[in-house]
Amino acid sequence: MVEQVGIRRLVAHLVLWIGIAIVAFPVYLAIVASTQDNAAIANGQMSLLPGSHFIDNYARTLFVGTKGSTREPVGHMLFNSLVMAMAIALGKIAISILSAYAVVYFRFAFRKAVFWLVFITLMLPVEVRIYPTYKIAADLNLLDSYAGLTLPLIASATATLLFRQFFMTVPDELVEASRIDGAGPLRFFWDTLLPLSRTSMAALFVILFIYGWNQFLWPLLITTRDDMQTVVIGIRKMITTQDALTEWPLVMATAVLAMLPPVVVVVVMQKLFVRGLVESEK
Repeated sequence: MVEQVGIRRLVAHLVLWIGIAIVAFPVYLAIVASTQDNAAIANGQMSLLPGSHFIDNYARTLFVGTKGSTREPVGHMLFNSLVMAMAIALGKIAISILSAYAVVYFRFAFRKAVFWLVFITLMLPVEVRIYPTYKIAADLNLLDSYAGLTLPLIASATATLLFRQFFMTVPDELVEASRIDGAGPLRFFWDTLLPLSRTSMAALFVILFIYGWNQFLWPLLITTRDDMQTVVIGIRKMITTQDALTEWPLVMATAVLAMLPPVVVVVVMQKLFVRGLVESEK
């Protein structure tokens, strides 16, 4: 019996390590390619071991840029992506938690109708309403601006729904206790609901940060200047060169750098993220 348990555990670990190797190999290949000479990659002679151009390639990627379709340094692209991802994540959480608080705890006319109107917007993603959204952004002079990159994506029906469901699990006795203690709506929201929602906000922040970081279509439409493009747009432009040879080491270095901020967010907020998901399922 002990031997069977040991064999099953060995097989499980073996399958796990094979899965990790399959997932991690493209990432390892991108890291290795980012340290190679462009000629070695172009000639199909890339080694599977790290090359000697690590510092040169990453310094050029961060502070100079490529010679092809975009000459913008990747450091500035990363800054634009960071601003966009942070604004979208924090803005969605702030708007969603306030709207869910109003729907759950305030009694006003057409309260349920308002909630269902918010819920129906789940069926209208950005891709469906792309033209009217772009027209409004252009009329408001939001093109090539951080406001244009973030404001049209800042409302979230999903986050509102999640916060509403969480608030509905808060016991009514807690609300009554706050009233007896003399707390008004703002104090109850700030001192009671926000601390209770900490793990849910953390889980949503991780998901929404990655959502904002990976945006491609909207930044492609709303920005025309190189200094406003995000890192995802930058990678695309680096690959599609018309007359020049694609500088693959710089493309791979950009891809590696673009992976780092989402990884850091997930690693730093891992405990809160898992607790937020588990408590949401309850």
